[in-house]
Amino acid sequence: MTITFREAEPRDVAAIVAMLADDMLGAARETVSDPPDPRYFAGLEAIRANPHDHLILAEQDGEVVACAQLTFLHGLSRQGAVRALIEGVRVASSARGGGIGAELVAHLVAMAREGGAAMVQLTSDKSRTRAHAFYERLGFKGTHLGMKLDLTGG
Repeated sequence: MTITFREAEPRDVAAIVAMLADDMLGAARETVSDPPDPRYFAGLEAIRANPHDHLILAEQDGEVVACAQLTFLHGLSRQGAVRALIEGVRVASSARGGGIGAELVAHLVAMAREGGAAMVQLTSDKSRTRAHAFYERLGFKGTHLGMKLDLTGG
């Protein structure tokens, strides 16, 4: 089956939120409702308005089966190198194990190269050991310790 990639649109928000919520961590922090919470639409519109942000979907037979965000970060370190950040990678539970995630990440890496990035980086929750093994199989290396500060009080 052929996988196609495209930028997310407002009509995709419900499918994206469902994938984000489809595990133990996501279930605790996402809200699945019909219609989706307006904050998800506002987040998507902010992504779509920023030329350095892309919310990419993978489709199979017209159905959204995976998503991830790619953000280009401009900086001064490494002689002003551009970094690409992959965030929020999710594959629908019905489509896991078929190589869709690997195709999605390969597509994002190609986008990063085309966008002039010198490296691609990502973080993954410490509890997602299967995801860590997946990224290592794709050539990513755990070279840094990622830290976060929650500003929402949650």
